[in-house]
This record gives sequence, structure tokens and C-alpha cells, in this order.
Amino acid sequence: MAIVALYRGDARHPQAQACAACEVRSQALFGALDDEGLDRIHTRIVSLDLPPDEPVYGRGDAGQAVFTIRSGIVRFERSTEHGDRRIVRLAGRGDLIGQEALLQRPYADEAVACTPVQLCRLPRHLVDELAASSGGMPRELMLRWQSALDAAEAWVADLSTGPARRRLLRLLERLSALTEPGQAVWLPRREEIGAMLDITVETASRMISQLRREGVLALAGPRHATVDGRALAIALRADAA
Repeated sequence: MAIVALYRGDARHPQAQACAACEVRSQALFGALDDEGLDRIHTRIVSLDLPPDEPVYGRGDAGQAVFTIRSGIVRFERSTEHGDRRIVRLAGRGDLIGQEALLQRPYADEAVACTPVQLCRLPRHLVDELAASSGGMPRELMLRWQSALDAAEAWVADLSTGPARRRLLRLLERLSALTEPGQAVWLPRREEIGAMLDITVETASRMISQLRREGVLALAGPRHATVDGRALAIALRADAA
């Protein structure tokens, strides 16, 4: 795990320059702050670079910080009472994760990097201070709470119920939305697909092979694929008929 402090005070610092030019700034929690406001906080923000399968935080860990995802995909895992692993949602570029920390609660799920991930770690006390002093911050926090709630509800509606094929098509649709244009989509392992969609590994493998034959997706190196958006849309319409 690479950790780099962000110093906005020295404009020559490479991380200060990167933060000033951050492409997700308008989407992130601190998008409500102007440059003067950012100048006051950047020495307290830490940039993290995580490889695939590296935990961001663990389920039950004391919540000390929230995180903004600058790039990559993060999955949230928990185990059932029978010990089965379930992936309960995904988050991507611009999303705020770890909001439990703002309520001084332990993290509800284990957050794990799916792809190489870049994060900004925002200490809980910093967010509390800004919420008390910045007029726009409480609204930004509420918007992100609502976004996380919407994502959780959509996951249950689209990926946890209905025919297995449709769940997989919806998963590919979601992964495409989390991927920057022109880049290959992260393709979960078959056991991860099973943990996301509550299907067997054999079913996941069989359906991936079928969608490859139909031209919906094509493998593009280890754990990546290209998704034909038009073919995916046609398959979803046909499945809904």
C-alpha cells in the first residue's frame, strides 16, 4: 500500500498539483469547497494506492475515516451466518465510502479493492469540522448518504432477485457504468460473480461462456473484458420480454 501525504500549501508539490487538477473534485465530498477552503485541509488528507484484492478497511473495524474513490472499483463483502461470503455492492470513481465513521460506528462491511484503486483518506474529525463550518458540506454529505442508499436498494432489486441470466446482464451493465470510456471492464472471478449474484460458480461460468458466444462480451486479458453495449442492451430487452 502506497501512502502519500497531500500538501496543498506548497504549490510545487506533485501531489498538490495532482489534487488541484483532480478530475473527480467536482464529484467528491469537497467539491463544495473553494480553493481557500481546500488550502486549509490538504495537509490532513492522505492519498492511498491499493493493488487488487487489498482491503481498504475491515468489517467491524473502528471507523476513523471516510474515503473518496479517485479511480478503480471497490467491493463490499460480508459473511452470512452460515459462513458464506456475499458481495453486497460495488463503488467506483467519485463515490464516498466508509460513512459509518461519521456516526462513530464500526464499518459494516469489508471494503476490498477489485482493481488498482486510488483513494483519498479523509479523517472523521476533519469532515466533522468542515460540516460545522461550511454551509455546503452538510448537503454534500446527505447527497452521498442518499447515493449509497440508492445503490444498496438497486443492488437488491437488480442483482439479488430474478433469473440468474438477467442478474448477470445487470451486473455487466453496472460494471460498464463504473468503467471509464474506452477502457476494458473489470471482470470478477467466477466465485466472485457467484458471491455477488447468489448463484453457483458453475452457473456463473456457464453464463459467461454463453454471453461470449453471443458477442455480449469478449475477454481482454486477465480479469478484464470488453462489453458490447448494443448487444448487452438487446440481451436485456430480450430477457425482459
